[in-house]
Parts: sequence; structure tokens; C-alpha cells
Amino acid sequence: MKYLIIMQVDPAVLESLTEAQGREIGTGHGRFMEEITRTGELIGTQALADPSRSAVVSVRDGATTVTDGPFVEAKEYMGGFYLVDVETPERAYELAAKIPDAAIEGLAIEVRPVVFTAGFGLSEPEAS
Repeated sequence: MKYLIIMQVDPAVLESLTEAQGREIGTGHGRFMEEITRTGELIGTQALADPSRSAVVSVRDGATTVTDGPFVEAKEYMGGFYLVDVETPERAYELAAKIPDAAIEGLAIEVRPVVFTAGFGLSEPEAS
């Protein structure tokens, strides 16, 4: 079963980290990626830019509008994700707990089952 492991970021928490803590997060993600690549559980991962660099696209009455910034105001945002293929939900939770952000108060790791897949070299729907 495929799961999206989403890293929810609070920029105030990131800004409060020491330089050493920031480095440990980076090296911890490196170790995590090596492990799940070695076990064959990693499908893909992406880090996302800060929401200040995002745009919202809407179409009303055939007219496209592009505005700056995130759709909703929130202090937390999706900072990136890992897409994994594991045998059980418990394994997805186990992997999520290994992400360094999970150990930092104010950051969150969300685990969500994937119900449909396209791209990443995959095209079959997931069983619900």
C-alpha cells in the first residue's frame, strides 16, 4: 500500500532551531532516504518552496486569475513529502517516526494512504 508521508512545517519553529539542529535535520533526512531506498520502500520525495513563492490559480467564467501566495493563511504549511510503498499502515507510521522533524515540538508528520496513483512510473489505482 502506498502512503504519502507529509512534513508539516511551522517557519517559526524552524527559525528557532540552532545551526546544529538544522544540520541534524538535514543529515537525518539523508540517512532516512538511504534507508528507505535500500529497503525498496521509497517511491519518491520532494521538498517544496516556502508558500511565499507559491501562486493560486483560479478560473471563473472562463477567465484565469493568478494571485501570489498561499490559498489560506496558516502558520503551518506542507514543506515536502515522501511517497512510500509499504506492507502495512504500521510500517508507514514506523517510517514517519524516523523522520527527524517528528522529534521536534511544533513540527508534524502526517501519514495519509494513497487511493489513486499516476506518474512516478505507476498507473494502477490503489484499492480503498
